[in-house]
Amino acid sequence: MVIGSRLLMSRTLSLAAAPLTAAAATTTTLQQIASNHPKGLAKVVLKKGKTQLFKDGSPMVYSGAVDRIIGRPPPKTGDAVLVTDGTETPIGWGLYNSVSMFCVRLMQLEDDASRDPSSVLNVDALLENRINAAIELRERIGLPSAKTNAYRLVNSEGDRLSGLIVDIFGDEAVIASSAAWVEKYKQQIKACIGKIDNVNHITWRPSIDILKEEGLDLSDLGDVDLSNSPKKLSQVVENGISYLVSLEGQKTGFYADQRDSRQYISSISEGKKVLDICCYTGGFALNAAGGGAISVTGVDSSSPALDIAKENIVLNNLDSRIISFLKEDATSFMKGAVSRGDSWDIVILDPPKLAPSRKVLQSASGMYRNLNSLAMQITRKGGLLMTCSCSGAMTQSGTFLRILQGAASMAGRKITVIRRAGAGGDHPIDPSYPEGEYLSNVLLRVL
Repeated sequence: MVIGSRLLMSRTLSLAAAPLTAAAATTTTLQQIASNHPKGLAKVVLKKGKTQLFKDGSPMVYSGAVDRIIGRPPPKTGDAVLVTDGTETPIGWGLYNSVSMFCVRLMQLEDDASRDPSSVLNVDALLENRINAAIELRERIGLPSAKTNAYRLVNSEGDRLSGLIVDIFGDEAVIASSAAWVEKYKQQIKACIGKIDNVNHITWRPSIDILKEEGLDLSDLGDVDLSNSPKKLSQVVENGISYLVSLEGQKTGFYADQRDSRQYISSISEGKKVLDICCYTGGFALNAAGGGAISVTGVDSSSPALDIAKENIVLNNLDSRIISFLKEDATSFMKGAVSRGDSWDIVILDPPKLAPSRKVLQSASGMYRNLNSLAMQITRKGGLLMTCSCSGAMTQSGTFLRILQGAASMAGRKITVIRRAGAGGDHPIDPSYPEGEYLSNVLLRVL
């Protein structure tokens, strides 16, 4: 494949929607369209006082909000159902799950159904329309481009397709599934993505542990389906820096959410000594070197990730005397650096998810505090620390800055917040589902 060439995606997909009857084509209410549905529809009736939350856009109907379910036989996982208020007047429709704590993922509300009746109770048409909208949004913010062909195309609730993630890496699409309905409509989703111009390969990555909570046990299948992709590595470009992406690596293989912050590091690294802790395949480190840093060290505990990071040095024609990668535990490395009196002008700390749920937030807070205290101790006085949390529970708790202040007290240092950021614009967030916001990126001056 050619890296750096402009990849344009088709603005429309040609997957045909199922035909609607003449009555349905002109109908603008869910109730009228549902009355023409050939199979009949179950109703999920909400408890008194719960309706407004979902009318306001919250896409996940949790079981505690449900008063009763009307339907014989009862709906099965993946079935389309109407969601109604206490008078059984529909407020929207969604896809049912008989096991999950989220019993319905809402797909359309009444006003949305009026604007787009072709998608009502028609998952094929809904997928086509929502993915087209996602393509158009990325094009409006300049993705893909000659300098970037690695980005997120579908961001779950942010693109109104709860449980579906699609990342584009050059001519490779990696689809991450975390909902039972996504698995049920796997072939339709792959057909939609396969219609996009310049997508030649598809990798399917089910989130095994999350899908177990959805009532699906896919552990026998493994967590990566490469059946539509003959390769295990994809080469991409982001802000002019080339990367190899492992299609069997962490998450979807590459953290496109930090694109803007990586570019920021490039812009402030000239003449600086830079340390990238938990560097994975070298994203921040490569940008620092490309930005003119005089010395860059990346540290990670994963040998496969570091093997790719070292290949990325060669891929970008960087000087191996300036940039290098070390295999070591982050805490051990930083403790050793403290004992030796080593320090850096810029330190990046981007650890893995330490708080996967609110249940472990307290213990994770201690880990974040300890890691950041060490990172501050090896940042030269007046230097910069870019510290991150990809834990949604931490970001949504609003306590990350407080933890950083506690870390500064432990380290005997004084900090000032210079910059705060999250994921890039290709990771849209639905404000009615704030749980979709997960990434915190804070740049500190350390005194």
